[in-house]
Amino acid sequence: MANTAAQEAQASSGSESQADVYRSLANIIENPDSRDKLIKELKGLSENADKTSTETSSAEKAKASEKKVDDSFAAAIAEKSQTVVQTMMSTLTGSWQALTSIWDGTDKTTKGWFSDLISVAIVAAATIASFILFRLLARIIFRSTNQFALREHNTHALVIKVTAVIIATVVDVAVVAFAWLAGYGVALLGVGKMGEIAVSETLFLNIFLAVELTKVVIRAIFASRNEGLRLLSLSSETARYWSSFFSTIVSLVGYGTLFIVPFLAMSISESLSQLANLFIVLFTVIFALSVVLRNKNIVREQLIATAKHSHFGVNDVTLRVLAKTWHWFAIAYFLVLGAGLLVNSEEALPIILLATLKTVIAALVGMGIIALLDMAASYSIRLPYILNQHLANAEARINEQLPRVFKVFKLIVVLLIISTILDAWGIVNLAAWLASPVGMHVITSAISIFFIIAVAMLTWIVLASWIEHRLNPEESGRMPSAREKTLLTIFRNAIAITIIVMTTMIVLSEIGINIGPLIAGAGVMGLAIGFGAQKLVQDVITGIFIQLENAINTGDVVTADGITGVAEKLTIRSLGLRDLSGTFHIIPFSSVGTVSNYMREFAYHVGEYGVAYREDTDEVIVKLREAFAELMSDDANRSQILTEELEVHGVTALADSSVNVRVRIKTLPGSQWSIGRAYNRLVKRHLDAAGIEIPFPHLTLYFGEDKQGKAPAAPLRMVNEVEVKELFNDDTDDQQHSDSHHEKAEKRSKSAKPNPTRKGDFDDAD
Repeated sequence: MANTAAQEAQASSGSESQADVYRSLANIIENPDSRDKLIKELKGLSENADKTSTETSSAEKAKASEKKVDDSFAAAIAEKSQTVVQTMMSTLTGSWQALTSIWDGTDKTTKGWFSDLISVAIVAAATIASFILFRLLARIIFRSTNQFALREHNTHALVIKVTAVIIATVVDVAVVAFAWLAGYGVALLGVGKMGEIAVSETLFLNIFLAVELTKVVIRAIFASRNEGLRLLSLSSETARYWSSFFSTIVSLVGYGTLFIVPFLAMSISESLSQLANLFIVLFTVIFALSVVLRNKNIVREQLIATAKHSHFGVNDVTLRVLAKTWHWFAIAYFLVLGAGLLVNSEEALPIILLATLKTVIAALVGMGIIALLDMAASYSIRLPYILNQHLANAEARINEQLPRVFKVFKLIVVLLIISTILDAWGIVNLAAWLASPVGMHVITSAISIFFIIAVAMLTWIVLASWIEHRLNPEESGRMPSAREKTLLTIFRNAIAITIIVMTTMIVLSEIGINIGPLIAGAGVMGLAIGFGAQKLVQDVITGIFIQLENAINTGDVVTADGITGVAEKLTIRSLGLRDLSGTFHIIPFSSVGTVSNYMREFAYHVGEYGVAYREDTDEVIVKLREAFAELMSDDANRSQILTEELEVHGVTALADSSVNVRVRIKTLPGSQWSIGRAYNRLVKRHLDAAGIEIPFPHLTLYFGEDKQGKAPAAPLRMVNEVEVKELFNDDTDDQQHSDSHHEKAEKRSKSAKPNPTRKGDFDDAD
């Protein structure tokens, strides 16, 4: 019954009305028996349909897999090529049909394109005319701001220039806005119906606003007509060239692909708009690539020249890398731009333009921050007078470290610029990385490391300046002792090592490196070094005890390891001595067995003077005292002598050729040599004046004597001038004979040498 009712309902669908069909179905559903049968039949039909669809899908999958196996790479390429060719042919055919329909006037949809074009042309002409007029009026402001920026400013020159650029940019934006409003006024009041505006007119005005605002940014960067407002250090010709290039690219992309192509699609034909888009994009890309390749070497040379004048290492490296690769980035950018405009301009173009805008903003802001950092680095910090009084050279040390701190800041800015550009193009996700645990750890660790290093540097500056204040008598107002000089110098070295080690350990800990094993390893290594380098340990221990016992101080004249000189340098391990000849000796403390210090409390000049045996020693002592009295009459010498009388030891030796008399003069430590030299000069003068002989080596010629004790006459013969000449002539003949003999011997020696051109080194000569 249900089958019959369903068949009747289906049969009546072709002839009966829709209401009759609905009424028949309602009757079937109202009857319980017919409803149950209908439900069973529908369930059976659904099961059969599932089986049929499953079999069909499996068969289709088998066929598809067979097709995938059978298809080759060449077939896939051929299919893609066929699709592209068909699309191009369809575009060309549609474009030709649209053009012919416009020419014949057969297509009703394209009959209004000319009126749309006229209205858009009127709005465009009014907008551009307003823009030109406002630009001419704004030139007065541009000229004034340019002259203001070009004036000589001793201070804040960069701030003044940036302010002038901002003023000029605001005026330029206002010009574009007024021209845009004027265009809207013409579109609303002067074209078409009063108060109405067409879609094509709105499209043009919006594109005009976007394109001209982009050109405002280009003019703010290059400022081809106003050198004082130019942010980049370029010549006027170069700035004019690149400003024209980028403005042309913006105009082609903006007015071409964003206005002309949509206008053709709305007014005439989609195929014609696609063809126009193809030609515009190809022309833009070819034009851009030709300019990039033509200026590849010029831009590279300019970047290298800029890098040479850069005082920032990272900036130098970045510019040199960019000089070699900039054209590849430019080529890739324009190819991506062209591909995006051709494939899917509605989705790709906003992404590309937004990434470009972010890149330009990041570069400009980064360059501005770097310029401000350079300006800040040129200033010096002034410390209060109290700190300068107690911390010598602290201000100079801080100002010396400031450029390094600003270099770190500039490195951070460069990294942020690169990260922002990579994020703009979707290569990295900077926001997600900063929000991730790794990013937070890196940022917090970097900030902590910066403050740790800053505190370490300030600590070193304060301590080193305080030590220099104590060592400088002009700053501290008192002369430091030799021991104080030595200990403060050693403490300064020890403090430097301690700060470096502790800072390194803390920085490694902040990075995330477990320093526990490093400390344990350092302890084990130190123990191994202690066993393997016992000499070094002995140097250090001996040096510590020498300093504790105050055996040597800087500036002392000492004898150590058999070398006498001035102690110029003292470390924990070694001693630096400068001897009398100026030679600098480094002596490890382990080699020092005995230290003789000539600079402790007082010193003696010990003088031992020999006189002839025939002289009266009492008279000699009197003359020595007279020489000492004359020495004491000089105030400069008297201030260095600690005794009023000469200490005379008397005759100390009866030597082979002299009688030795010794005296001693007590002096200040270090003055014994100068006093000794002055006293020796006076002794010589007083003994000579008294006729007292100071023995010196004599040569006595003994000619012998006969048995009676009489010496024979000396065998001397007087010669005249002729005999002397003959004697010298004989010597000359002997010399010539000797030279002839040597020449013959030399010839024989040469003939005995091997001939390497024909024989070996050890062969006999021919």
